Amino acid sequence: MSETPDPEVIELASKVFDLARTGDAEALAAYVDAGVPANLTNDRGDTLVMLAAYHGHPAAVSALLERGADADRANDRGQTPLAGAVFKGEAEVIRALLAGGANPEAGTPSAVDTARMFGKAELLELLEAR
Repeated sequence: MSETPDPEVIELASKVFDLARTGDAEALAAYVDAGVPANLTNDRGDTLVMLAAYHGHPAAVSALLERGADADRANDRGQTPLAGAVFKGEAEVIRALLAGGANPEAGTPSAVDTARMFGKAELLELLEAR
């Protein structure tokens, strides 16, 4: 039996994904505290943490991780938030993810592999210092 998604639920999810992209840590925290799943994913498997990390928002990443979001949850292409942050060169996001327990070897390619692939020696050092 196929259930048609409630348009209001779709609208709320879209709003929460936008909050992750824009880095509104306070609003994200409030929504998760009110019952939105910390590991909510979009149609590509990107979590709220992935979107916040990729768009360079360490405070939003930390707020989500503090509320139980999985730091290593890969999207449908096998990419982790940490690898995305390395790709984008977001050192503060990388620090927030590592503090939240992210594994630099998780995902395909891993954050370590991504740093090597793109010649990001300073970020590789940050990952290895963990």
